Amino acid sequence: MFKVAIVNSKGGVGKSTLTTNIAAWYASQGCKTAILDHDSQGSSSFWASKRPPQVNPVQAIEAFKEPYGMTRSFYLKPEAGTQVLLTDTPAGIDLMRFQTPLKEADAILIPVLPSAIDIHAVAHFLRDLFLIGQLPRSSANIAVVANRVRKNTRIYQTLEVFLNRLEIPFVGTLRDSQNYIQAAASGLGVCELTKSRFALEKPGLLPLLDWLHALDTTSSLLPTPADSFAPRSAESQTSEIQKQPSKTVGNNTTTFDQLCGQNTTL
Repeated sequence: MFKVAIVNSKGGVGKSTLTTNIAAWYASQGCKTAILDHDSQGSSSFWASKRPPQVNPVQAIEAFKEPYGMTRSFYLKPEAGTQVLLTDTPAGIDLMRFQTPLKEADAILIPVLPSAIDIHAVAHFLRDLFLIGQLPRSSANIAVVANRVRKNTRIYQTLEVFLNRLEIPFVGTLRDSQNYIQAAASGLGVCELTKSRFALEKPGLLPLLDWLHALDTTSSLLPTPADSFAPRSAESQTSEIQKQPSKTVGNNTTTFDQLCGQNTTL
C-alpha cells in the first residue's frame, strides 16, 4: 500500500484540496484509494461522499471521530485491497501523536500559501517536523507544494525564492483557480473535469504526480502521469524543473532556524 501524508500545522493552506485531487487521480487510474480524514471539519470525507456514480469511488474514513463498538485500530483500517492511502491531517497537528504515521508514510507533502504569514509559519513547521516528528532531514520523500498561486504576483516570486532555498524539493503548483473549487463541490478532482479545463491545471499538477509516481513502488504497473495525460504541452514540459530538488551551491543553503528568524519582504 502506497501511503501519502499531507501535513501543515497551519489551517486553511489547502491540505484537503491537495488530498482530494491526489485521491481523484489515483482513483481515475483504477487504483483502490482511501483517505484517512483526521481534520474535524471533515472536508475530505464530505468530498468523497459527493463522488458521482460515473467515477471510481474513494473510501473516506472519518478518523476525527471515535468509533463505537469496535477498536480504533480496526475502525481506521482501510478496505481490503486498498492500494493508495492518503492521510489528511488537522490544523495544529500534534507531531508527537503523528510520529508513527509520518515515519510510515512513503511520501509527505506540505502545502503552503503565497503569503508572508504562511511562509513564516511553514518555516517553523518544517523545523518542528524534523525535531519533534523525528524525521531525518535527508529524507527524500518530503516535498512542498505551493497552493492558490497567481504566478504573476510579487508574493509568489517571494514564495518561489523561499521554497527554492529549502533543503527539500518544491514539486508542484496549484493555481488559484475556480476549477479546484468547482471540482471539490462535485466530488471530483481537476483531472476528472473536461480536458480543456484540466489542461489549465496540468502544468502545475503533473510534476507533483510524477514525483509521487517515482516514490511509489507498490503500483509499478500504473503508467507514469506523463503517459496518462499524453500528449503533453510545451508548458507542462517546461514545468518539469519544479519537481527537481533544490540544488545547493557553496554555502547558499539556508537552515530552517535561519528562515524562522527572517522577515519576509513583500
